[in-house]
Amino acid sequence: MNPGFQVVRRGEATATRWKNGGGVTHQLATWPPGAGMDGFDARLSMAEVAADGPFSTFPGIDRTLGVIEGGPMVLSFGAGSPDVTLAADGPPLPFPGEAPVHARLTGGAVLDLNIMTRRGVMAHRMVAMSAGEALPAGTVAAVARGPATVCGTALRTGDAILGGDALAGTVEDGFVLAVVLDWLPK
Repeated sequence: MNPGFQVVRRGEATATRWKNGGGVTHQLATWPPGAGMDGFDARLSMAEVAADGPFSTFPGIDRTLGVIEGGPMVLSFGAGSPDVTLAADGPPLPFPGEAPVHARLTGGAVLDLNIMTRRGVMAHRMVAMSAGEALPAGTVAAVARGPATVCGTALRTGDAILGGDALAGTVEDGFVLAVVLDWLPK
């Protein structure tokens, strides 16, 4: 059990407008805590994507996106790059924040999880996990992809457990996306 973890239920996170004005994201956490869009080293958020459109660009930022619910969603990265389809039962996708990305919904609205880290300062990975798996070392968040139990806590779709510096435990039931952060040497 993790005495310092926090549960954020779907819809409780702070809502902010997308950088490009095309929608709303629900911020789960920033590192350092309270950092704004120009000052974060890492930012974890969920977004409800209801229409096709371009992603905001974030030069110098690395991103990973995973679908929690709905979809699938097809991401296009411009001429010469193959389209990538993301689904709620599939792996997350890492990509550079400056990439020209356009999303197309092929099966309805999507709830997605997004982790962004400032290149050269922090690194991250997002791992799709299922029942019986131990959270990787350095896990700072686990977000449910349907009903799940993580670290002894029951979650509904889109609920998150945030662990401050790190969560330790297992996915007892269901499916989650785990987010791991690494602070890079200066």
